[in-house]
Amino acid sequence: MGRLFLLTLEGKIYSCKHCKTHLGLSEDIVSKTFQSRHGKAYLFNKVYNVFDGTKEERLMMTGMHTVADIFCVGCGSSVGWKYETAHEKSQKYKEGKSVLERFKMFGPDGSNYWVSHEPHVGSSDADDV
Repeated sequence: MGRLFLLTLEGKIYSCKHCKTHLGLSEDIVSKTFQSRHGKAYLFNKVYNVFDGTKEERLMMTGMHTVADIFCVGCGSSVGWKYETAHEKSQKYKEGKSVLERFKMFGPDGSNYWVSHEPHVGSSDADDV
């Protein structure tokens, strides 16, 4: 494997809970209303220090999407997913954006988000923005 280069962000930063690698800036958040299997998740215009997994078709609460899981470059942990294609016209705004799961990151104030133990029905996705 080649040499690892990490982008260091400035401002209100979200980081990987395992290795503290910087993943996103609060100013890049589009929506905080998304849900994942582990609870709340945020839709970002741009995320950093991640690599994409394999693209796959996934049926989510808002319809069929082509997505790729995203992983932290620092430790390889799954941190969310990226929308490649939205098949519903009303969901096209998601294309090219990424979702980071709160459970898998520290917030800008250093807070750790805990997984909800309440059952969640359905796939990972937002109801509305």
